[in-house]
Amino acid sequence: MSSTATGAGAGLLRLRELLQEGGGLLAGLLGEPPSEPRASDPAAIAASGPRAEGRREEYELLVEAIYEGYLLHYSEPRLLRAPEADLGLLAGDRLYAIGLARLVALGDTPAVAELADTISLSALAHGAGEDALAEAVWVAGAAAVGWGSTDAHRHAKRMLLDGDPGALDAMRTSIPSLPKSP
Repeated sequence: MSSTATGAGAGLLRLRELLQEGGGLLAGLLGEPPSEPRASDPAAIAASGPRAEGRREEYELLVEAIYEGYLLHYSEPRLLRAPEADLGLLAGDRLYAIGLARLVALGDTPAVAELADTISLSALAHGAGEDALAEAVWVAGAAAVGWGSTDAHRHAKRMLLDGDPGALDAMRTSIPSLPKSP
């Protein structure tokens, strides 16, 4: 890819370039990315950790793809504009596949498992009408990808699965200190 973008939002710009280069349906759904990055950008969080050392741009790109897929399923996407809900779901599934395939190519099995958990746990939270919990799952999951999981994070995931009302607080505090972006 030709992008030299770095810093906040750079992964989203690289994802846009990747989808443009790939052509097809996803390229046809592209809109302009937002001018301001999110305060808690999962891709930047994952890329800032020591597990992404030497491959930060790749981790940021693949998490951006997966997160944009999630947003197409449950929220407002930042990059793609699907005129129909079914098309949005298909585009989201394709972005999940793009991101996870890139992660598998890196050989990072723990991160594949963590992002699979993040996708399914955030879906459970949305199904229960707990949008704040879904967002907390993404922030904690991204930190676990970049920094490694903790016992507290694994416990918070079990609490969510058990429907424990304390899952939101547990998820928010499951990562001892949220890493800063590089």
